Amino acid sequence: MLIKRVIDVVGSLILLLLAAPLALVICLAVATTSPGGVLFRQVRAGRDGRPFEMLKFRTMRSGADAERAALTARNETDGHLFKLRHDPRITPVGRLLRRLSLDELPQLVNVFRGEMSLVGPRPLPLADSDYTGVARDRLSVLPGLTGLWQVSGRSDLPWEEMVRLDLHYVRHCSLRLDLAILVRTVSAVLTGRGAH
Repeated sequence: MLIKRVIDVVGSLILLLLAAPLALVICLAVATTSPGGVLFRQVRAGRDGRPFEMLKFRTMRSGADAERAALTARNETDGHLFKLRHDPRITPVGRLLRRLSLDELPQLVNVFRGEMSLVGPRPLPLADSDYTGVARDRLSVLPGLTGLWQVSGRSDLPWEEMVRLDLHYVRHCSLRLDLAILVRTVSAVLTGRGAH
């Protein structure tokens, strides 16, 4: 775990520095194409269920959270997630950011601060998450910027398969598995499969 934390700190710092010019362009694009802040902050469940504020570039119009209730009937996933392939709240810039997974870049700050890891189960919104029974085991490790279900289909997977993949990661966590997931993440981002 110590080696993993060192990799997280060094890796996130290097990636933050390399991504700084791109992040500036994204900030300008988000700020100039729709009113509202550049960052979206949401409380997610971290290790052992401890809440933390996860960062993302804003991909939806301002006030989108308040509109969710009206869209609940159109939810396209099962279980405890809310996903809508053609969500009308997403801005044109936001759609591109999501397609390329660039909206996740600010989470490198979460990784650097020790709230997340580069690899682990994705942190889910507290309101969307079932932390009872076997699904609670996914909280025994730090949540990740990428994870096994992100490289296995992302939003196209049903809830039970997401949980199964997360639990497989928790039970077989190793630096070798982390490296394999990081390599597969590049392919998943480039193809955009399951990103919406």
